[in-house]
Amino acid sequence: MARNLFFRTMATLTRRPQAVQYTSEGAVTISYPTLVSSPLTLGASIEEAFGSHPKSLGIIIVRDLPPSYVTHRERLLKLAYNFAKLDETTREKYTDPASRYSFGWSHGKEIMNGKPDVLKGSYYANPVVESSTVSDEERLAHPEYYGRNIWPDSDEKGVEGFEEAFKNLGKFVFQVGCELAAACQPFALAHLSDTSMSLPELISTSQTTKARLLHYFPPAPGIALPSDDEPVDSWCGFHLDHSLLTGLCSAMYLRDGHEPEVIPSPSPASGLYIRTRGGDLTKVSIPVDSLAFQTGEALELATGRKLRATPHCVRVGASPNAERISRETFALFMQPNTDQYLSDSKTFGQFSEEVFQEHYDEKST
Repeated sequence: MARNLFFRTMATLTRRPQAVQYTSEGAVTISYPTLVSSPLTLGASIEEAFGSHPKSLGIIIVRDLPPSYVTHRERLLKLAYNFAKLDETTREKYTDPASRYSFGWSHGKEIMNGKPDVLKGSYYANPVVESSTVSDEERLAHPEYYGRNIWPDSDEKGVEGFEEAFKNLGKFVFQVGCELAAACQPFALAHLSDTSMSLPELISTSQTTKARLLHYFPPAPGIALPSDDEPVDSWCGFHLDHSLLTGLCSAMYLRDGHEPEVIPSPSPASGLYIRTRGGDLTKVSIPVDSLAFQTGEALELATGRKLRATPHCVRVGASPNAERISRETFALFMQPNTDQYLSDSKTFGQFSEEVFQEHYDEKST
C-alpha cells in the first residue's frame, strides 16, 4: 500500500493515453509508475502486447520497478543455484509425489518433447497462500494446487533463508501482476465469454497461485555441447502456460566455481523465444530490473480463443565453457480457483487435469 501511495504521489503523469513503447526486440514496454497511477491510459499498449494481430508477441515488459525488486531477484536466484548443488538425497527430501511434484523440488518428472525433462530442476510453492481454505473435496481433487508448501529446513546449509526469499520475490511479482490485471480488465472485458468475470478479482482472490523457481543445469559431462545449429527449444521445449497471466523474471547466468560468478548471457542466441500470433519466431530479452508478463491458456479458454496463449521456449546457445554455466529464473503463474468455469462446460480444475495428464506420465516418473 505504501509503495502504491509513493508512486501515486511522485508520478507526474497525465491521464492522456500513453503512446506505445517497445524494446529493441519489439516487445511492448510500460512504466510501473504509470501502471500504478494511471492504469487506464495503457489501453493501447495492452492491446498491442496481448491482442490477436499477427505481430503481437503476447508479452509485456514492466520497467521502472522499485529498487527492492533487484535485491529480491538476485537473492532468490542465487539460492536456486545453491539448492541445485545439494546432493540428490538431500534434494529428494523436499519432493511431493502426491501432488505430481507440484510442491517442492522436481527434477526429471515433467514430460517435455515426449521425454522426461532432465535439463532443468524446479522448486514449486504458493508464495501468497501458505495453506488453502477450500473444501476437503476440492483439496483432494486437486492436490497440485491445494497441497501444503514444502520448504528446506531452516538450517539446511547453503540455502538458509530460502522460504523468506521465495515469498519476498513471489509476493512482489504477484502484486505487480494484480496491478497489471486491473489495467487489462477493460481490454479483457471486450473478449471474455462471460462478461461478469473480473480478471483482477480472479487473480487476487485465487488460492491456486503457483511460483516456479528454475535451475537449468549445464550440459552433463560426456554430453555434446550446444552448437550454433542446435534446436531453438534445446533447453526447454515450446509450450503454453496454463495460467491467466504468467510473471517472468530476467534469467541469471552463473559460471560454476568455488564461488559462482554472475555473468552476462553466454551467447547472443541464449534465452527466451516466443512465436508471434502470426507464427514468427522472436527472441525476447527481459532487462534485469524489469518484469515480463505473458498470456496463458486459461485466458485463451475464457475468451473463446480470441486472446491466444503465448508459445515460448528456451534456447541454450553455443558458448565457450557451456558445461560450467547454469541458468536461473523464476516464473509466477496467476490463475483462478479450480471451481471457476472458463467456458460453459469446463472449469479451471478440469482443464488443469488435462494439462497434468499430458506432462506427468506416472509410468515414466
